[in-house]
Amino acid sequence: MAELSTIARPYAEALFESVRGDARGLEYWSGVMSLLAQVSSMDDVLEAMSDPRLSDTQRTQLLVGLVPQDLPEQAANLVALVVENDRVHALPQIAEQFELLRNRQEGTALARITSAFPLDDAQVADLLRGLEHKFGLKLKSQVAVDSELIGGVRVTVGDYVLDTSVQARLAHLRDTLAA
Repeated sequence: MAELSTIARPYAEALFESVRGDARGLEYWSGVMSLLAQVSSMDDVLEAMSDPRLSDTQRTQLLVGLVPQDLPEQAANLVALVVENDRVHALPQIAEQFELLRNRQEGTALARITSAFPLDDAQVADLLRGLEHKFGLKLKSQVAVDSELIGGVRVTVGDYVLDTSVQARLAHLRDTLAA
């Protein structure tokens, strides 16, 4: 089976092209896609989407009805298309691909920051300033806590990973000693 990003990319590109000039803006559309991703990734929803007793129209209506806001026509059409093509499981990846297109359009990128301990706003802002200088992009942050890192942070910006965690240093030390 094709990788989800390969499946998702054409859907995201088509939606992005159809809404790029929308007066509501790309941030609004990112929110819509985020809602669709959240709803479509629920186990119960995925199970219902694979129920052979439901027609494509019924599955589309069910999925659209679970979203806590009225969907614009383009989003409803996207839902109908992914239901028809049995690609509902790809909606979270479609949302992620849409966000990548939006970031490229706006000259920004997402910095996924994972820390061993909670970071306050000032620490995140300092880290972002350094990363923005390094990458030459305006960065949006997504912060998570993972105690398995022991200490330090792991930052992912696109394909680039900067891992200064104690866990990574210990793994490197282990590999060096084993060599």
